[in-house]
Amino acid sequence: MNTRQFQHFLALLSEGSLSAAAASVHLSQPALSRSVRALEESLGVPLFDRTDRRLQPTAYAYAFAERARRVVFEEKEGMRAMELMRAGGAGTLTFGMGSSLAGPLLKPIMVQLLKTSPQVKLRSVIDTSDRLMQLLLEEKLDFFIGDIRVVACHPDIAVEPVYRCRFGWYGRIGHPLSKLPAVTIKELMQFPLIATGYLEDSLARRFMELYGLAAPFADHFAVIASDLPAIHDLVSLCDAIVTSTDFGMRTTVQTGKAELLNVTPQPDMELTLGIVRLKGRTLVPAAERAFAIVRERLAGAA
Repeated sequence: MNTRQFQHFLALLSEGSLSAAAASVHLSQPALSRSVRALEESLGVPLFDRTDRRLQPTAYAYAFAERARRVVFEEKEGMRAMELMRAGGAGTLTFGMGSSLAGPLLKPIMVQLLKTSPQVKLRSVIDTSDRLMQLLLEEKLDFFIGDIRVVACHPDIAVEPVYRCRFGWYGRIGHPLSKLPAVTIKELMQFPLIATGYLEDSLARRFMELYGLAAPFADHFAVIASDLPAIHDLVSLCDAIVTSTDFGMRTTVQTGKAELLNVTPQPDMELTLGIVRLKGRTLVPAAERAFAIVRERLAGAA
């Protein structure tokens, strides 16, 4: 047995067909088939049932898959560690974050690392936490900053919670509802409502329960967008009202362009932002500098 056979087995398990798996590992179909058969012979069990020209994973395949993934991962990380040592700590740092974090975090991280670690190549991805989690598991990211609920106790993921966000309703300074001591959902809905990309299914369901809104949730909003700078502009330039996290609206509130409205009841949902990474992943030394910036910036928002 060897790790190349493990890689071929995992590719076939993931892709579901010999042709797709062969293409993904850059082998011919006969060569891939021989590799998997050799692994089966070494293990003494069938990993795939071959019927009607289709390959169906057996119970042995599913039982062996996690161990095979771990072996392949550790080999990659061993090679990565040696490469980083040879390069004196240089290398590539690839990280991600949601759009609401890009404004306060992306620029400071880039500027600091370009100054202190100019030999490190930086790559960033702006996307949802769900998508960033997928990229992390595919080893296409070194870490990301986002909603830690997506981790869901995954055994291969290390999480550092950093900042707990609260939701609220925000309007421009001087909004017609800003002076009211208690704003009802009926009064809110007299104005265009905006929802941010944070409102995934579980949060949307809680909003509907809290305010007695009928499904579908999206029908109650004039705008649903993930581009926070655009949302900030909309809120500051008209009477639209946005539901967002305090962190997402922090800059706009601090610059006097928007304020929290006294809605009754206020949203009671929370989400926690944190640093999410693969356990055992060897990172360039510059990663710890990036983590320090994230901790400082998010702690300052509390």
